[in-house]
Amino acid sequence: MTFTEELRKDADPIFEAIFNHPFVQGIAKGYLEKEQLIHYVKQDFEYLNAFMKVYGLAIAKCDTRDDIRLFNNQISFVLNSEIHPHHNFCQVAGVNYDDLQYEPLAPTASHYIKHMLSVAATGSLGEIIAALLPCPWTYWEIGKKFMNELKPDASHPFYDWIAFYGRESEEKSLTEVLCERLDQWAQTASEDEKQKAKNHFTKSCQLEYGFWQMAYTLEKWPVDLVTV
Repeated sequence: MTFTEELRKDADPIFEAIFNHPFVQGIAKGYLEKEQLIHYVKQDFEYLNAFMKVYGLAIAKCDTRDDIRLFNNQISFVLNSEIHPHHNFCQVAGVNYDDLQYEPLAPTASHYIKHMLSVAATGSLGEIIAALLPCPWTYWEIGKKFMNELKPDASHPFYDWIAFYGRESEEKSLTEVLCERLDQWAQTASEDEKQKAKNHFTKSCQLEYGFWQMAYTLEKWPVDLVTV
């Protein structure tokens, strides 16, 4: 069993909980409340901004041009391609994407971002990959699961979202590329380093679930300063 196969096996209960989360099931069923879609997009816009910063910090710890190219390409992907799922949610919600940007972070989004930035600032390249990996991995599996089980067409309200993450491609997915790189790193990493990477991976998986919960419940900070 490879290192990433072990990570996935240990995190399977979290993956299953994500698949069955009411927000994720709402995507499958084609219905979510407008406010839930808006809250998700607002928070994910900020999350992806942080994700690009983590990629940048990872570049600073790369020893090869292949690794630099990997993370640099992903910054470009987030900037230019990963806006499409957001546009799908905004279209269904009937709102303008540009109006949902640069919003204050909800507690879970803030926690997740600080977790990743902390690992990026203090951890090794393998630890950074482990902290980043649950985001593309869970979405990749959700997309594939929905494409295979639902076989959606363009009439599905969230077809663009599902197809973006689940459509088959001749090229390796980001998940597969990152898994290969993390497995390569693990071959020479110490047991202590690998345990740290496992901890980061598990925490990010938990926070992926928390992100869906945050969007579904419209999570806010407990005290509204506007009304105090």
